[in-house]
Amino acid sequence: MPTLPTICGIGLRAPHYRQALETCPPLGWVEVHSENFFDGGAPLAMLRRVAERWPLSLHGVGLGLGSSPRPDAGHLASLKHLVDELNPASVSEHLSFNHSASRYVNDLLPIPYTRAALDAIAGHVAETQDALRRPILLENLSSYVEFPGNEMHEGEFLAELVRITGCGILLDVNNLYVNRVNLGVDTDAVLNALPADAIGEIHLAGYTRRDGLLVDTHSQPVHPEVWDFYREAIARFGPRPTLIEWDLDIPPLETLLAEAAAAQAILEAAHELV
Repeated sequence: MPTLPTICGIGLRAPHYRQALETCPPLGWVEVHSENFFDGGAPLAMLRRVAERWPLSLHGVGLGLGSSPRPDAGHLASLKHLVDELNPASVSEHLSFNHSASRYVNDLLPIPYTRAALDAIAGHVAETQDALRRPILLENLSSYVEFPGNEMHEGEFLAELVRITGCGILLDVNNLYVNRVNLGVDTDAVLNALPADAIGEIHLAGYTRRDGLLVDTHSQPVHPEVWDFYREAIARFGPRPTLIEWDLDIPPLETLLAEAAAAQAILEAAHELV
């Protein structure tokens, strides 16, 4: 199974498909949303070409492993088909709730950090990994409310999922910073709880400030305080494959490359210290 290089890549979105393939810019690796390619056709043909040129990461937004029901069989089968065809370097999912037995919501909703939730979600993760025949990475979530009655914090919850299932962690630094500001999350405690060797990828993105809250919109450059937090994470865990995410108000490709170059400089400085 391939692995991601310990350099910076970008989230490749539809406005940049053609330019990326025609100009072959210096992308360390690329990540796409898995669900955009389930129906095959021209999008999948394009992605095959991308996968021939750069290491590929598949990032899911719809499986909803934090939901009460088991993973949707059709969704999981589509993901398995895509993984089998492309053999990506990484497969990841959000640790979030998005469906009940009868209804889906187009959102990434938070989960309770309880032992009961842990046991159920561990079963969903194990089922997914068994179907894909590989470990996946789980991404920490930005959240705007906390469940009452949590029995552990997010870092402890993720660490337990790693221990039980053998999955990895996709550490979204921006999400964790947003939760620190909005909810007062003790981010040092979260980072201290995470097993360093399980962190397979880091995400960076830009938030938007609305009515006193930070909203994880992926529509801005990475903010200076998030860059500082990223440096802290790299100093703590060592260099990790890093991604620049930008999903709304998508700028020219050159802007994403400049953001990736800034992250790459941090990674290279950290490599020199190792």
